[in-house]
Amino acid sequence: MPKTTGISVWAGTRKGAFVFRSRNRKTWSVEGPFFRGCEVNHVAQDPREPERFYAAINSAWFGAHIHASTNGGKEWKLSEAGLEIKCLPETSLKRIWRIEPGAADEPAVVYAGGDPGVLFRSTDWGRNWAEVTSLTAHPTRDRWTPGAGGMCLHSIQCLGGGRMIVAISAAGAFRTSDGGATWTPFNQGVRADFRPDKYSEVGQCVHKLLAHPQDPNALYQQNHCGIYRARFDAKKWTDISRGLPSRFGFGLALPAAEPQTMFTVPIESPEYRCNPEGKFRVARSRDAGKTWTLLNRGLPQKNAHLLVLREAMASDDQSPAGVYVGTTGGQLFHTADAGEHWGLLADHLPPVISVAVTH
Repeated sequence: MPKTTGISVWAGTRKGAFVFRSRNRKTWSVEGPFFRGCEVNHVAQDPREPERFYAAINSAWFGAHIHASTNGGKEWKLSEAGLEIKCLPETSLKRIWRIEPGAADEPAVVYAGGDPGVLFRSTDWGRNWAEVTSLTAHPTRDRWTPGAGGMCLHSIQCLGGGRMIVAISAAGAFRTSDGGATWTPFNQGVRADFRPDKYSEVGQCVHKLLAHPQDPNALYQQNHCGIYRARFDAKKWTDISRGLPSRFGFGLALPAAEPQTMFTVPIESPEYRCNPEGKFRVARSRDAGKTWTLLNRGLPQKNAHLLVLREAMASDDQSPAGVYVGTTGGQLFHTADAGEHWGLLADHLPPVISVAVTH
């Protein structure tokens, strides 16, 4: 990838990855598919060495794999030595959900999360991996249960200073302040309406968890049972679902240039996983979830029954913010003015699993 000031949007689909490139967020070129025929759960750029990329690839025939690139995504090679589960007897890795470069104070460290609720760590830019057994063998594990997408560790946020937070469906959020030596459940205040104990220590079904790019201590999650915010060192989460048409959803985006702005896509319910009323709307808050606005200009508002998956929403670092949303119907929507106006970046793609923005 040439060194430009432009933006690249990687759309991972069930049949490969497509990359859309632009210098002005108005005109776009397209390349792909990369990883033709495979499911692409995540593409990640390493901000410490921006030419390094990682991809979580899953195949119904060949299983879960990690690929890496050292030239901006032009060429890819397998990069997965040691990617195996040793802590759980007779258990194999079913899927890689996310790859997350370590914090700035963790040189060469990379993390990967997968099913069944496992975290891997590499100390050499992803060439070799080791299971983080302190999490795999967590004493609460017998109370973890698979969600509809399996027992997936799908969210990894590296905050620096040995602090991390991960999220597992359906087990909840877990945080560490000692580089992963120990993990503490962080789910107080989060509902689990599908459990007998609706405010249990673990068992919550986090759908997506992010830290704000400019304020890593500010955490947000879209959950099976609402949307929440918290500080990393807080005792509990604050419910910020009021004003949304549904508590249910998967996607979440936090624009780097706007410290209190967040985006999500409300989904009707666990039973009907499409946007409510056949109207595709993106919800935006500019006050950290105190109030919400439903955005629809340029989005289909009649007979549109679409679903946005947990990794299929992302934002860029520009101001006003660019936001990019992929659907299982194969559409990729985007805005360059923080949601005031939307357009169709691509249509007729395979079902979109993931969206990532690289610079």
